[in-house]
Amino acid sequence: MKLQLWRNATLLLNIDGIKILIDPMLGRKGSLGKMPMTDSEVLNPLVDLPFSTEELVEKLTEIDAVAITHLHPDHWDNTAIELLNKKTQIICPEAIADQIAQCGFENIVSIKDRICWRNIDISITKGRHGTGEVGKKMGLVNGFVFTHSNETVYIVGDSIWYDEIANEIDQHKPQHIIVAGGAATFSVEEPIIMTSKDIISTCNYTPKSTIWVTHLEAVSHCKEDRDYIQKKINENHVEERCFILKDGEEVFLAFD
Repeated sequence: MKLQLWRNATLLLNIDGIKILIDPMLGRKGSLGKMPMTDSEVLNPLVDLPFSTEELVEKLTEIDAVAITHLHPDHWDNTAIELLNKKTQIICPEAIADQIAQCGFENIVSIKDRICWRNIDISITKGRHGTGEVGKKMGLVNGFVFTHSNETVYIVGDSIWYDEIANEIDQHKPQHIIVAGGAATFSVEEPIIMTSKDIISTCNYTPKSTIWVTHLEAVSHCKEDRDYIQKKINENHVEERCFILKDGEEVFLAFD
């Protein structure tokens, strides 16, 4: 398997030559506008994709499927809806399939629990996108577990660390876990995705897994940047199995 971070939560997962684009936010810098429920005047996303529009269009012709965890615009934006061929295979939780179909997509595989698709076992996982009233407003979010030939990758999605993440790890036993870091926070209440403390909790809970951190330095409500999180990784001595991906970076996922 290979994994490439495009930007924020947008990832390209290559499983035995099958390319799955996850949570595509494909618009130009600033195209989403201001972040709601914050005092920030900064336009999102904060950075462009790490390649040109021409390169993006070419890359989209090479993908085999798009997997969507939830419909917040930093995971599924209007540019993605416009650029993706409407016959593209869309893999998503059952709860959001109708909304995606309303965007004109014709080839949707909705998952209630798990499916086998092209010899890849795909499971839907639970998540908690914050706490309190803000958590309720953020709505339902999910993640994915991809397993092929006993090689398992768990994409947590937009979630804080809580007991259900531990349960998913216990059930699926992933060798690699991709988390959304950055401690994104609105003007009230607590962070809605993982803080550096949550990332360390993930590492400590599953000492045999490799952790990959995404969702950094791309949207304005994230409070922790790459340097800060790397400092916490080093302080907790997990730098040999917890890594922060750069935009555009591609890595091979090792399985022992």
